[in-house]
Amino acid sequence: MKVFVPACLITMTGFLILSAFQYQGPSGYHLAKTFHIASGGGWDYIAVGPHNNRLYVSHGTQVNILNQSTGDSVGVIPNTTGVHGIAFDLALGKGYTSNGRINSVTVFDLATNKVLSQIATGENPDAIMYDPYSKKIITCNGRSNDLSVIDPVTEKVVASIPVGGKPETAVSDEAGKIYVNIEDKSEIAVVNINQNKVEQRWSIAPGEGPTGLAIDLKTHRLFAGCDKLMMVIDALTGKIVDKLPIGDGCDGVGFDPQLKYAFASCGEGILSVVQEESASMFKVLENVPTKRGARTIAVDPQTHNIYLPTAEFEKPSDPGERRPHMIPGTFQVLVMSK
Repeated sequence: MKVFVPACLITMTGFLILSAFQYQGPSGYHLAKTFHIASGGGWDYIAVGPHNNRLYVSHGTQVNILNQSTGDSVGVIPNTTGVHGIAFDLALGKGYTSNGRINSVTVFDLATNKVLSQIATGENPDAIMYDPYSKKIITCNGRSNDLSVIDPVTEKVVASIPVGGKPETAVSDEAGKIYVNIEDKSEIAVVNINQNKVEQRWSIAPGEGPTGLAIDLKTHRLFAGCDKLMMVIDALTGKIVDKLPIGDGCDGVGFDPQLKYAFASCGEGILSVVQEESASMFKVLENVPTKRGARTIAVDPQTHNIYLPTAEFEKPSDPGERRPHMIPGTFQVLVMSK
């Protein structure tokens, strides 16, 4: 059976397709989906799970687990009061959350989501990571200015490492070094994980207030998200390689090793995309519009999708108000795709 399609509809459809290509930026990234989470509470980090197409979203007193493709809820990790981050040990089949308000790490089973145990840490554990070199879980403790090093086999803290300031985010070179953004000192602390001590401190001025941190393991480049700047640092020498303008309110940095893109999620509503052309050449490829409050990030290196948690906000009563109130029930995850 033939279906009659008006010529005006064909023309309009062609215009829309043309417009989509015409307005696509140089990075190709755009808002593809929005996952809505109706429960209340604030948020911090978000993490792509190691298997089963799972996305782990910190959310107030719990971690929401979503289907990474559809956004459907597939589980909750409860009683993670003040949760900041999520890390994984795939070999042991365990996940870990850093619970800032109760100074602990929650251990859960990746297959069943069942809570297995609680581990006491330093004060206000913020970012959390798994180091594949030492096979340890590490928390950045913002109030006690140290790192808690956890043995995931015994589920015990085996070392506390003072870092001389507020540790915000840490990454591993997977060869014995942990790099830690020290937010209140505008520096990176280099931790020898074999000796459990800081062995070097690198100033990253003019970068101020470093938050997000990512690493390119092949070129040995660190990407530190600072106030309106991304600092690129040589992970072998501490030398500043470049500095690039990014959006305001960065709290997360991610890196896609295949695309050679470093991303800065900026709370003003911008995803800054930096292209690594070589170990010494970098450029801001694009500032992709997102939404206000989308300040933390997770990058999926398999699909190249980017996940940004945020919410809708009330209109500020004061023009100078930096943190307007979140509208209850509007928490969401933006899915940015190429």
